[in-house]
Amino acid sequence: MRVAVAYEAGKPLVMEDLPVPAVGPRDVLVRITASGICHTDINVIEGRSALKLPIVPGHEATGLVEEVGADVRRVRPGQRVLASVSPACGSCWWCVNGMSNHCERGPLVQTAARFDLPDGQTARAVCGCGSFAEAMVVDEASVVAVETDLPDEQLALLGCGVTTGVGAALNTAQVTPGSSVAVIGCGGVGQSVIQGARIAGAAMIIAIDPAPARRDAAVRAGATHTVDPTAADPVEQVKALTQGRGAEYGFEVVGFPELMEQAFALTRMEGTVTLVGMPAVGATITLPAIGAVFSGKKLVGSPVGGSQILRDFPRFIRLAESGRLDLGQMVSQRIKLEEINEGIRLTAGAEGTRTVIV
Repeated sequence: MRVAVAYEAGKPLVMEDLPVPAVGPRDVLVRITASGICHTDINVIEGRSALKLPIVPGHEATGLVEEVGADVRRVRPGQRVLASVSPACGSCWWCVNGMSNHCERGPLVQTAARFDLPDGQTARAVCGCGSFAEAMVVDEASVVAVETDLPDEQLALLGCGVTTGVGAALNTAQVTPGSSVAVIGCGGVGQSVIQGARIAGAAMIIAIDPAPARRDAAVRAGATHTVDPTAADPVEQVKALTQGRGAEYGFEVVGFPELMEQAFALTRMEGTVTLVGMPAVGATITLPAIGAVFSGKKLVGSPVGGSQILRDFPRFIRLAESGRLDLGQMVSQRIKLEEINEGIRLTAGAEGTRTVIV
């Protein structure tokens, strides 16, 4: 099968003809029908993550089950499945206690060597998936069977970006009706936060991004106001829109420490600051100690949007089917697997909202 392999940090991916990985007792072979390109993949490809190369990127995907291992009970051949950035076994302490985004099988699943390369090396798959390929073999904890008529290119986005963004608003921050929200970064995940805030009933949603096209897209997603951070201090712009207090909910969806600190600054006292973006390994943030204590602000991380995939994949699919969650407007480019390096260029250059391999 055709597979795109990242051999060297910052270099183009190499298309290889590789054997289909072996299917173990807990494994599922999925023929991929669509895969989104996420900024997490870009971080890996450019060497900004802790994952070692060579590796097969891609983790936001949907497809059809072709084969299952002897111990698999969750899915069966012929079913349509949605792959998850975060596995959920359903039976460990974290899963049983409603925190499957911290499933204890995660480290094992996400570090499995799946691909045999021509030079004798083995390659891992990003997040245990490796969907920049014609097929992938994943642990059953990484897939959920779905029944929907949503197009593949839209369904795939729920595997990571949309679920992370919508989940950050609904699960982690728990945005309330009538509230004010500010979102720093309006790519695919940021626009999903905006949609989540809209679904939650926020009255004011402020989209902050230097790219005019992304600000325009954010308005289509539900933003009520936009801020160009290059025009003036974005913190002061947000405060001017919120009677000088700041937003009740601030989201950082880029992963830059300086923007995380900015999100803290533009959130009002007793507000909630939610960190969604994926930072580089070793990055740190610095907050004013007095301000952190006496402002009463809550600072929360949001891995995978606090989402529980067995619960939230079906829930978000229903929102999309009802028209409340608009997945179609998020697909900005469609490419073939052989065009993967062009897709990476588009994503790294912040062109469009989401590029999908179909």
